[in-house]
Amino acid sequence: LNAWNVRDLENMSLSPCHFAAQFYVQDDRLSCMVYQRSVDVFLGLPFNIASYALLTMMLAQVCNKELGDLIMSLGDTHIYSNHIEQVEEQLRREPLQCPKVILNKDVKDIDAFRYKDITLVDYQSHGKLSAPIAV
Repeated sequence: LNAWNVRDLENMSLSPCHFAAQFYVQDDRLSCMVYQRSVDVFLGLPFNIASYALLTMMLAQVCNKELGDLIMSLGDTHIYSNHIEQVEEQLRREPLQCPKVILNKDVKDIDAFRYKDITLVDYQSHGKLSAPIAV
């Protein structure tokens, strides 16, 4: 999977950070390896992890495979200087139990998934931490 739309690169403030993903099957388990050229640890990485994990779950289901691993190869991995206070606050917080993601088992085509087909169970969160996006 190539996440770059080369035709639009000249119109972008930044080149896409997560630019490729490789899916592979081993022992009937579908895994995904994501390549990122640049990683904003505080704002971007959590979203990247969640979105590629969900995509891998969806693809495993429609390919009738067990769920494998999400592996991320991260290039320029950084925390911006104007995010330090938020990161320090996040590190002081006690981790909460992870939620479960349940997919509608009747969906057999990747293009057929809708929001209603994805359920997040037992989600908990701490209060919001805001930080400006750096470009």
